[in-house]
Amino acid sequence: MITHRRVFLKQLGLGMGGVVVVSSFPRLILAAASGSGKLPRSAPEAQGVHSEGILQFLRAIEGSKHEFHSFMMLRHGQVIAEGWWSPYRAELKHMLYSLSKSFTSSSVGLAVAENRLRVEDQVISFFPEKLPGEVSENLRALKIKHLLTMSVGHAQDSTPSITKEEDWVKAFLSLPIANPPGTAFLYNSGATYMLSAIVQKVTGQKVTDFLRPRLFHPLGIEGMTWETCPRGINTGGWGLSVPTEALAKFGQMYLQKGAWHEAQILPSAWVEEATSFKIQQPGADLEKLKRESDWHQGYCYQFWRCRHNAFRGDGAFGQYTIVMPDQDVVIAITSESSNMQGEMNLVWEHLWPAIETRPIPQNKSAADELHEKLRNLSLAPPRGQPSCATASRVSGKRFKIQTNETGVQNVSFLFKKHECLFNLSDAGGVYPLNCGLEKWVMGETSMPGTPPKLTKSSGTTKSKVAASGTWKDEQTFEMTWRFIETPHHDTVTCRFEGDTVKLTFLNSVTQLSPSHKETRPMLEGQLT
Repeated sequence: MITHRRVFLKQLGLGMGGVVVVSSFPRLILAAASGSGKLPRSAPEAQGVHSEGILQFLRAIEGSKHEFHSFMMLRHGQVIAEGWWSPYRAELKHMLYSLSKSFTSSSVGLAVAENRLRVEDQVISFFPEKLPGEVSENLRALKIKHLLTMSVGHAQDSTPSITKEEDWVKAFLSLPIANPPGTAFLYNSGATYMLSAIVQKVTGQKVTDFLRPRLFHPLGIEGMTWETCPRGINTGGWGLSVPTEALAKFGQMYLQKGAWHEAQILPSAWVEEATSFKIQQPGADLEKLKRESDWHQGYCYQFWRCRHNAFRGDGAFGQYTIVMPDQDVVIAITSESSNMQGEMNLVWEHLWPAIETRPIPQNKSAADELHEKLRNLSLAPPRGQPSCATASRVSGKRFKIQTNETGVQNVSFLFKKHECLFNLSDAGGVYPLNCGLEKWVMGETSMPGTPPKLTKSSGTTKSKVAASGTWKDEQTFEMTWRFIETPHHDTVTCRFEGDTVKLTFLNSVTQLSPSHKETRPMLEGQLT
């Protein structure tokens, strides 16, 4: 069996060096046994972790403003704690935002292992037909390693600019590069998109398809989806959705230096290179930030260094795969929070101190309490009153909506004993959504404007939703729509006055990031 050390012939460069490999490695990957089985389970104390520490972590979440959706903790490759806050569920995939970047980095590592590219390659060499009329010195100097380390040299993130265009590659290459590549860190999701475009250029496959037999299938990750740009290239820096256990497996594979089920998925030398310090993030009072911030420990190849000699992939609003090599621990989290450092602090304050170097005696009381708590995690539906006289008055009737920029024409509400069927219609059709009354009801919707997200959607598709409604007062019916394969939700407030209704939409992206404005206008309707 060819070992990863024989695959890697030598490493090049200093600090951001590349690797040269032989092409025999792909046969080893493709021969790997499928990892379709679930990860093994064990009790916390059997793996040297105090149940009480995990309980404290969960209690701290309850007392915080963070909204967790799922959590898994692995020690020595065993799942010792896992839970999903209902209505989120284990079998559902979850939008990762920038945690997608670590998977794109892995596709680059695999392409390097197959001798399809080198991190020292010039970016312009892959797209000669898309270059600007004049190629600047900095653009000519731009290499794959600079994309990997977020050191392109742009003055600002390229993403908002390139995503306005139809050809994102051409748009990226046309942007001025203010600083010499490799000299300054600037978080730049467009750089990760370019990695995806390069992998697709040299393999003839989207990153999703390239990774499927090489990483997803061996790890037993199924049902993944990844958004694309208008040219059919995976977005790279965002847009991947996988279940939480997939994140745990991904982290465990990296903890094991790329090995999985006696096969070498990624060369161990690449894993070491991809997760080691490459460039320092800037900041005032940097020494203080290094002590307190997990965003100032250094950046790697689309991974972040953490305090306590850990590393991670992460995504907006709190999507994490955290790897702690010194403790042999992996933690996977999906959530929605405006304070990601606050979430990381909970990990270091409660989980990290709970880890011992050897098995510890069982604490049956704490273990039983932890099991019960994990089994009953939930996000409560909104509460007010389940019904009122207004519900009977408006039920089954149609409200004609005034002319508006979204093209909505009519809405209606059909109130039943425990549910409300809400219908919204426009020229394209009718979009029903069933809400439980002070309880979650599962469904799907393709209603325009949903689900909320930071980035533009590539086409309209159905989204899984858990919906609940309540009467806040005699005139106000409020619905919460949780898009349970994303971090986000909508709050829809319906105010009835006489024969009129006013609908106000507020998505949770806007609630947590006010700079991302709600795009849906207030709708005003008249009973017909």
